[in-house]
Amino acid sequence: MTAEKLALWVTLAAAAALLALPLVAEKYYIQLFTKILIMAIFAMSLDLLVGYTGLVSLGHAAFFGLGAYVLALLTPQYEGTSLWTSLPIAVGAAAVLALVIGVFVLRTSGIYFIMVTLAFAQMVFFVFHDTKIAGGSDGMYIYVRPVAEIFGWQAFSLENVKHFYFVTLALFAAVFFGLRVMLKSPFGRVIVGIRVNEHRMRSLGYATFRYKLVCFVIAGALAGLAGYLAGAQYGNVNPDMIGWHLSGSVLMMVILGGMGTLTGPIVGAFAVLLAEILFQGLTKHWQLLMGGFFVLVALFLPYGLVGLGALAVRRKVPRE
Repeated sequence: MTAEKLALWVTLAAAAALLALPLVAEKYYIQLFTKILIMAIFAMSLDLLVGYTGLVSLGHAAFFGLGAYVLALLTPQYEGTSLWTSLPIAVGAAAVLALVIGVFVLRTSGIYFIMVTLAFAQMVFFVFHDTKIAGGSDGMYIYVRPVAEIFGWQAFSLENVKHFYFVTLALFAAVFFGLRVMLKSPFGRVIVGIRVNEHRMRSLGYATFRYKLVCFVIAGALAGLAGYLAGAQYGNVNPDMIGWHLSGSVLMMVILGGMGTLTGPIVGAFAVLLAEILFQGLTKHWQLLMGGFFVLVALFLPYGLVGLGALAVRRKVPRE
């Protein structure tokens, strides 16, 4: 079996399992996998920068947190805001912030780019942490989830955990296939070329700054989408959703799963969150086990967890 066929069968099996999950699983597991899908969207947005464009950012959580905060600010205290208006506003706000930050940070590269993105994210963090704009260090609560009502008719309710799961799954699929189409297009090939050799792409006449800026804005918008969903699920928004710790965690998901692939960040999100639950059940020093897990993957799987399938295929071919 070739690597392509193996990937296809694994994808189909995973899709079937995700669709069937709410029909057989308890509430806890439905909420857990909803959280994993949200983080997978977040990881895919970062991988667009890290894996495809070659821009390693440590400030990506700023857009994630902003999406959540916009939802909290738009939601009345004991009422639900409209899903159809608050979602575009949250995603648009994250995109605008990414545009403003991108104009400045994309003039740097390498280690300077990493540090400047971190600096901007910390500025956003302290705006929400040290002021009373959105509850200060305590954050804000979202008592009622967004309402999906159109002219008095409501097709689904986000208060229902199964409905919320399927909405998240639909948005996850839309992001996955949208990125897949974009990366297969000429635009996607240009940004990959920029990652490989930006000077050569510039000498061929491509405005590399504009291409990188567009990618930065798209990645910020998708992170804002993930933050919006996270805020709706958790019911609480706080400055930790903007901090560099979260940026580092999602970057670890991308690296662990496999950079430069759409499936890598998804596998990384599933692996990290499920491993945390497993190790927390084993010992109170679960961080040591997590660290060891990361080290082992880095040492023996340089292409991430998604490289396991290709490695198995390569070892099988000579015997056949």
